Amino acid sequence: MPNPHALVLEVQAHQKQVDKLRENYTYSSAQVTQEIDSKGNVTKTESSENEDFFVNGHVIERTIARNGKPLNDHEQQKESERIAKLVAKAEKTPPGQPLEGPQVSISRVLEIMQLGAPRREKFRGRPTIVFDFAGRKDAKAHGLAEEASKKLKGTIWIDEADREVAHLEVTFDDNFHVAGGLVASVQKGSNFRFDQAPIENGLWLPTGGEGTMAARVLLLKNMRQHFTERISGYKRFKVETQQAQDATPIPDRK
Repeated sequence: MPNPHALVLEVQAHQKQVDKLRENYTYSSAQVTQEIDSKGNVTKTESSENEDFFVNGHVIERTIARNGKPLNDHEQQKESERIAKLVAKAEKTPPGQPLEGPQVSISRVLEIMQLGAPRREKFRGRPTIVFDFAGRKDAKAHGLAEEASKKLKGTIWIDEADREVAHLEVTFDDNFHVAGGLVASVQKGSNFRFDQAPIENGLWLPTGGEGTMAARVLLLKNMRQHFTERISGYKRFKVETQQAQDATPIPDRK
């Protein structure tokens, strides 16, 4: 078994490179969000199809269809105005800081986690090294995203051959309050899963995720949602790079 500390440093370096390289790409994302009542019943389902790109390290998501229907002219105009405002905000917001509310990133989880219970498992046909982890309470935090990361625990699957994060499962092990709970409070037990896979030429990029979030908004409304996201169609867009065909995850190696 590799030295855990050395392995995480190696994976951190790879993940930061992934974060940088993915800014050379655009991609498509399909999202489904379900609202769930206190008895676990789905009360509302919404879906969207989006085109995603990056500005100053921040993902910008342009909606092109909702609930299976393309946006009409009026909706497209409103979406263009929203995107223009987000781009302007992204240009002024340092990379790593969220544009809207607390966000959980693989890079930040790698920086603050304390590892335990190392073991080997096969994941999607590939050998992986698996660790359980918890956020270090003494980690220095700057902003909502980093404070939220300290409230996490979970499990991480690291591809043994490529030293890349293949799968990540995280859970809030305590309530997380935004503005002291006056704006919102993410409830203990909210959970997320992320997946990455080799896309082209051995480059690993995100392929999707899912999660369930329970929150209390403005001290008035309890909200519980389950969401899924599937990412596909990576394309290079930088002028200095050659346009690539739509990419799909490379089949698992046995």
